[in-house]
Amino acid sequence: MTAENVLARRGKAERMSREAMYDIIRAPLITEKATALSEKNQVVFKVAPNAAKPEIKVAVETLFGVKVVSVNTLIQKGKTKMVRGRPGRRSDIKKAYVQLAEGQSIDLTAKLG
Repeated sequence: MTAENVLARRGKAERMSREAMYDIIRAPLITEKATALSEKNQVVFKVAPNAAKPEIKVAVETLFGVKVVSVNTLIQKGKTKMVRGRPGRRSDIKKAYVQLAEGQSIDLTAKLG
């Protein structure tokens, strides 16, 4: 990705509506690994498959009122599972590992407003 594309995406991310931010951040992931990462000031979210790192950063900072240091993303490929005796496939999901600034935290049990 060129520097111009990154700057264009960052500018677009800063002009997003709250509704678009809720579309990007789908849900928090509560797993053993995610809970262990919370001790290192990291939070894991399920995000939209087409979400870019600058968009995720702006959405988390705006919705939760925290300072984000970095965002790492990955796409987890869906498993093939048996469904009623036939092979089925789970959906691919995109995860975002968000590193928060020192002293910052997100209470995932609280309501968003």
